[in-house]
Amino acid sequence: MGAILKEAAALELPPLPWAPDALEPVISRRTIEFHHGRHHRTYLEKLAKAIKGTEFEDESLETMVQATAPGRPGAKPAIFNNAAQAWNHAFYWESLAPRPSGPSRELTKRLDADLGGLDAAKKALGKAATEHFGSGWAWLFVEGDKLRIAATGNAETPMQRGATCLLTIDVWEHAYYLDRQDKRAAYVEATIDKLLDWDRASRRLGAGA
Repeated sequence: MGAILKEAAALELPPLPWAPDALEPVISRRTIEFHHGRHHRTYLEKLAKAIKGTEFEDESLETMVQATAPGRPGAKPAIFNNAAQAWNHAFYWESLAPRPSGPSRELTKRLDADLGGLDAAKKALGKAATEHFGSGWAWLFVEGDKLRIAATGNAETPMQRGATCLLTIDVWEHAYYLDRQDKRAAYVEATIDKLLDWDRASRRLGAGA
C-alpha cells in the first residue's frame, strides 16, 4: 500500500476500489458516502492547509506520516494527524472487498506460525478492534519478521515506525454509527467474517517480504 500511495497525488481523494453500495448489507452505501466523501475528504483538505509553505508540499503521505509522527524530532501534530488519517483511510478501503478470497499459501503459513492460524488471527483482530478504548484502528502487520496484531489510537499506525501493514479495521465511530449506532462489536465481527480482503493482504506480504 505504501507504494500505491507514493505513486498517487498525496492530496487527491482516492477513488473507492468498489461501488459505494458493494459492501452492503455489512456497511451501507450511506455510511460509505459519509465516510469516504466527507471524513476522508476533510482530512485531505485540512492536510493541504497544514502543509502549505512547508517542506512537505510535494511529499507522499507515507513520508509525511513517518517524518512528523509523535516522538520524532520533527513531530508536527497537525500534519501527522491529517496525513495519517488520510493514509489510514486509503488503506482501509483497500482492506475490504465485496467477495474476498482467503489468504495465500504463504500468508497461511505465516498466520499458522506467528498467530496460531487464520481463525485465531481473526479472533485476535476482533478482540483488538472491539476492546480498543476510544477511536482508532486495529491492524494486522509485519514487524520484526513476525505477523502481529494490535490496535492504535486516533490517527496512529504501525506504518509510522516502518512496519508493513497488511489489513486494518477502522474503529472510529463514523465507520459504523449510521448503520449500527454503538454496536461496534457487531460491525467488527461482520467485517472480519465477510469483508476483509485476504488476497490483498497476501500481495502486500509478498511486496513487503
